[in-house]
Amino acid sequence: MEFKGYRRPDGRVGTRNYVGVLSTVVCANEVAERIAREVRGATAFLHHQGCGQMPTDVARVSQTLIGLGQNPNLASVLLVSLGCESVVVEEVAQAIAATGKRVEHLVIQEEGGAARSVAKGELLAQDLVMEASVFSPDLCPVSDLVLGLKCGSSDTTQGLFATPVVGIASDLVVAAGGTSILGEITEFIGAEHILARHARTEAVGAQILALVQRMEARAKAVGCDMRGGQPTGGNIKGGLSTIEEKSLGAIAKAGVSPIEAVYEYGERPQVKGLVVMDSPGREPEILTGLAAAGCNLIAFATGRGAPQGFPFVPVVKITGNRVTWDKLRDHMDLYVGTIMEGTETLPAAGRRLFAECLGFASGRLTKAEISGYTNSMDIYVTGPVI
Repeated sequence: MEFKGYRRPDGRVGTRNYVGVLSTVVCANEVAERIAREVRGATAFLHHQGCGQMPTDVARVSQTLIGLGQNPNLASVLLVSLGCESVVVEEVAQAIAATGKRVEHLVIQEEGGAARSVAKGELLAQDLVMEASVFSPDLCPVSDLVLGLKCGSSDTTQGLFATPVVGIASDLVVAAGGTSILGEITEFIGAEHILARHARTEAVGAQILALVQRMEARAKAVGCDMRGGQPTGGNIKGGLSTIEEKSLGAIAKAGVSPIEAVYEYGERPQVKGLVVMDSPGREPEILTGLAAAGCNLIAFATGRGAPQGFPFVPVVKITGNRVTWDKLRDHMDLYVGTIMEGTETLPAAGRRLFAECLGFASGRLTKAEISGYTNSMDIYVTGPVI
């Protein structure tokens, strides 16, 4: 099976053909957003980081911005900076350009303020979009698919139906030579030993356990127990009683493929197959991390109905909850409550999702893309603002 994608100079394949307008610091968000709003074919990535942070977090923000700019769903990039942030914009631009993309850079303080920056930025973005418009998609093998795995607004139907369906689709991607990335370390807790058994080697299994220990240590460092915030209030209303119950559902979206490697947040995998990426479970941060790691499509299982998409990576929403499907139809892409209703088997639903993913990868718009519910993103950092 194949999908229609955009082959980039570095060999990777995009499922979309956007010009990315990336803010390098929170202070530049308004300018980046205004530029993208006025130029069809451009999309903005906004966040709340980039300055006043510990060196480790500045480095993470910089690497995340590089990963986002390198994502194959972007044909080219316009970086928008204030001019005095901690992120070294020139280094970010150089790293993105190394993939063969055109990269432009706009500095608000040097341009003379927001109005002049927006005016110049719109002209630059228009030029980039014009260049990108000549690209046409080609038939690409499933091995070029990099699928991000996510679940959220969890309830009992999610772990019973939606995440297992995602797991089957992920296994099909891996079997075809593609890549799947599993994050949400907070939602391994209580089931991490089960997930570690899926590791290709004992060393990879140990890395999975170490990620969970590190995540719990971050919470304990500020005097909190992770179990005080997980499961969330919404999860409890959805019928989940313990963090272990939630985690069993969350890890189901990994399917049964062996886990090949473990990576840091936003790090691009160097191997094919199923891999694990350090990240929290909250949507703005993990979706950003998956995009920075190179995902060109994301499968998102939800119970009660999480609406978030991503600015330039299509996010496919899957639910097994009939109430959610009926009430939040403008956010949901696929209904798999058919399993509970007895009209479809779990394997059949997984194959159906796999086929639908190829359709979305080929240009079919997700509900999040259609509604524009894609803007509330952020970058995962671990230290204080200083």
